Formats: sequence, structure tokens, C-alpha cells
Amino acid sequence: MPNYNAPLDEIRFLLYQCLDVEKILEMCSSGIGADVVDAILEEAAKFAKNELAPLNQVGDKEGCKFNDGEVKTPTGFKEAYRKFVASGWNSVPFSLEYGGQGLPWLVAIAISEMWNGANMAFGLCPLLTQGAVESLTHHGSTEQKDKYLAKLISGEWTGTMCLTEPQAGSDLAAIRTTAVKNGDHYLIKGQKIFITYGEHDFADNIIHMVLARLPSAPEGVKGISLFIVPKLLEGLGTGGLGLGKEMPSPITHHPTPNDLKAISIEHKLGIHASPTAIMSFGDNGGAIGYLVGEENNGLKYMFTMMNNARLSVGVEGLGISESSYQQALAYANERVQGKSVGIRNLGLGGENLSNPTIISHPDVYRMLLTIKAQTEASRAIIYSVASAMDYARHHTDDKTRQINQDIVDLLTPIAKAHATELGFANSSLAMQVFGGVGYIEETGIAQNLRDSRIAMIYEGTNGIQAMDLVFRKLNLYDGRLFKSFVDVYINEQNIEPFNSLITATAKMQELVKENPKQAGILASLYLRMFGIALGAMLLNRQLEIAKETKNINPDYLSSKIESVEFYNKFLLPEINYIAGIIMDS
Repeated sequence: MPNYNAPLDEIRFLLYQCLDVEKILEMCSSGIGADVVDAILEEAAKFAKNELAPLNQVGDKEGCKFNDGEVKTPTGFKEAYRKFVASGWNSVPFSLEYGGQGLPWLVAIAISEMWNGANMAFGLCPLLTQGAVESLTHHGSTEQKDKYLAKLISGEWTGTMCLTEPQAGSDLAAIRTTAVKNGDHYLIKGQKIFITYGEHDFADNIIHMVLARLPSAPEGVKGISLFIVPKLLEGLGTGGLGLGKEMPSPITHHPTPNDLKAISIEHKLGIHASPTAIMSFGDNGGAIGYLVGEENNGLKYMFTMMNNARLSVGVEGLGISESSYQQALAYANERVQGKSVGIRNLGLGGENLSNPTIISHPDVYRMLLTIKAQTEASRAIIYSVASAMDYARHHTDDKTRQINQDIVDLLTPIAKAHATELGFANSSLAMQVFGGVGYIEETGIAQNLRDSRIAMIYEGTNGIQAMDLVFRKLNLYDGRLFKSFVDVYINEQNIEPFNSLITATAKMQELVKENPKQAGILASLYLRMFGIALGAMLLNRQLEIAKETKNINPDYLSSKIESVEFYNKFLLPEINYIAGIIMDS
């Protein structure tokens, strides 16, 4: 069975040396010091290793079972979730007011990496609840916050995002689910597909965040509203449920089932332990829902959920990359085959000249270094965006908050798309290290390849991320977002290697106005270029910091030097190739 060990040395280096988590903790007024954060990271690593990782292959093999609207998750998952909630892991980044721990998103993202590295299918459940909490925190009424937030934050209840419909896919303008006002609530009718953890046995109640249209709503995305649609209703009598009438029956303390149900769960390529449901709302008159915010503003509220979820999906790609690297490295250090050609120990492992393991083969060593460098680059990008998110939310200076929000807005599609592309590519490369046995399910690396593939589709396909970057973010506020990025990430010392990114960006901004079709064709290539360049900026800065850090572990420093030098020599040059394509368009 594959093992998973959280990369604590790398996480600590990023948090404490590169991103100054102590300053962020003070800024967030969490009342928690770096020593406590370190203890939290240690405990999260133990939970990931001891509770979640052992269930990863179990969940893959057993999958979820569906029977007449009910879902049974694989052996051990429900018990692991209860331990997860009892240990407070669900509440890490949320408001103290509703029972959260008030920790920075930077810390929450680091912990989330561990969940996804150990067991991505499990990690999906808190990710969706997180989205529901974010939406209600920013847009819910005081009454809604008081009713739902504490239980969602604790994990007693879970949340979903119900956006996609069979005929609509990613085109939310085409959704047909309806909402009709009925007293103090609305009656929801329609069908939603691909609803992650839409039904399960982890918690009694599931709070669905549902996009729907009012009868008088304008066409397109401007006519979408957002609704809270609980699986179970509290404080309602049984008489009249879903009948489109007011409910005169006496108040009861027993939860009443809402008019919604899972009608099936999907049979998927991977993440078998995560139930992906087709949800039907209002088969018997209408599911009771409660409007969030104002009518016809659902798209704006949905993006509050979506943007955080997009960064979290990037974390899925990162977690899978790290898991794949660990599995491939362990196998390469154990598998004896062929003859040594004298590869020295440069941080990945040793060699025995008389009985060589395959890590001594240069091509295997190249593959491992590629996975390692790309994983470290993904981590640097995602953690930097999380840090900027904390600054945007908590810094006292208006200008600093704005610059950091610009960076979050610009880099989120890159963090999501680039990290998930690398998650799949690194899983594939790790399978190549295993050779033929990697294609056999028992080794475990095949599961990583299958599980990772969905992350490139989740929360807006990577093509949609590229379109968002090129057609919205680059020219927003007269190009201010990219200017903020340049001010923070590029300076006189490092501008030369990244001139191609600057010139290609100007060309893309021009193409959006003059030849949008060509801009759309180039969008994904441009996003890849941006991701590679950003990874290099951050890795080279890490190396500078590592060299300046006192008492740094010499093995860690040697490993970091090797990763960055490899990235600069073998991976970074691709940006010049892509820039040439863009500039010739």
C-alpha cells in the first residue's frame, strides 16, 4: 500500500521563511503564534498519514454504493470524517464568531494539501462545504448565518454547489432550474448533475447551494439567483411540504425531509470514494429554498464560492503531484535493475554500484527531478496566492489590500489550471518511473493518474480558466491586475528572464481587442507560459532565501539548489518557445 508523508520541511520553509506566516497571523488577529501553527501542521500530517492515506486504495476499490436515494461511502470513510470533525479540521480558516479557528488561508491551504495528497476523494467533501461557508459569510443574511454557519463550519453539516445541468454544462446562462416565491421561501424545481457529495452518509444534513431562475428573471446569466436548499428542514410541520402552500401545521423539532433526492451517482474514471450525484429538486411540488442576497445576483454570489474552490482544486493537483513523487521516488530507490552509469546522490537517493536501483539510471533521475521541480513550483504558486488572499482580506492599508486582491484575481486561474495540468502530467511521469508495474492497479500509482484527471475539469475546465485569464483578467481595470503583478513579482534583478512574458502579455492584450478568435486559440498556451514563468520566479526567490537562511539543513539546501537549477535549465526555456508562437500571431 502506498504511503504518504506530508512534506513538512518544504511547507515550513515556505510558510516561515518565504511567506512570513508570523506576520500574517498577527495581521489576522488570530491570537495564535507560529509555534501553535507548527503543532497544527504536525497533527495534520499525522491525521493525513494515519487516518486518510490508509483509506485511499480502500475507497478506490470499494467505491460508493447507491440504493434508493441513499449513498453508503466506502469502509472507514464515515468514521474518518467523524474524527476529522471532532479534531476541528473542518473549521481551520473560518470566523471565530461561528466556531471557526480564525487561521489564515495560507495555513488552511497547507493543511488541505495534506488531505489531498493522502486521499483526494475524502478531501473533496470539506472543499465543497468550504465553498458554501464562503458564500454565506459574504452574502447571507444575519438570520441565515446564524442558522447555517456554525454547523457547516464545525462539519456537523456539509455543503454542496449545485450549478451544472444536463443541457447547460459550463454554460450557466442555459440553466433551467426554476424558483417560485412562496411566502418566506421559494419552491425549487429542476435537475442538477455532477454534484460532489450531493448525497452521502457523513452527516445528517446537507446544505445545497442551488442556482435557479425566477419566472420574471432576464435571460442569460443576469437572471440567475442563488438559494439555500437544505436536505432536511428544521422547524417545519409535515403538512404541506412541497405542495406550494403556506404551512399552518404545528412546529415540530424533528427535521422534515425536503423535496429533493439523489436519483443516481456517477460511475467515474477515478475518485470512486467521492459520490458524484445527479440531484432532482421538486418532484413533489417544489423543494423549499431560501434566497441568498438579492434576486438575479446569483452569478456574483456563486463566484465567491467558485474562486476559492478553484484555488482548492489547484491544491488537489498539488497533492496528487506530491503523492506521485513520493511513490515514484520510493520505487526508484527500491527497484534493482540494469547497470549503474554513475549517477551520484544529489538528494533523491543513493546507489549501489554492484546492485543498482533504477534511480541510478539518468532518464529515471530526470523524470524524478521533473516531478519534484514541478511540484515545488505548483506549491510555490498556490501558497503565494493564499498569502495574497490573507493580505487582501486583513491588511490595514487600502492600497496593499487592492494590490493583493489584484494578484489573487489574476493568478487564481493560473494556480488552478497549471497545478492540475501538472498533477496529471506528474502522475503519468511517475507511472513511467514504475514501468510496467505502474500500469497494474496494486501499485497505487494508477489511481493517482485516474483521480487527478478530474481536477483539470472541476470548477470550470482549464480552457475556461485560460479564457478567464485572457479575456477578463488581462484587460480588467485597464490592465491594472497585470501591472500589480509586475510590481510585486518582477524587479530589475530578475526582469531579463521574464521579458518574454511581459511582451507576450502585451500581445495577448492587443489580440483580445483586435483578433479575439486568435486570442482564444492562444489562451491555454499563454496560461501555461505564465504558470511556468511564475514558478521560476518563485523558485529562484526561494533559492535566494534558502542560501541566506541561517542553520538551514544542508541536505534541504542541496535539494533545493538541484530543483531550481533543473527547472531553470530544462523547464523554464519553454516560455520562449510559447512567446515566439504568440508574437508571430
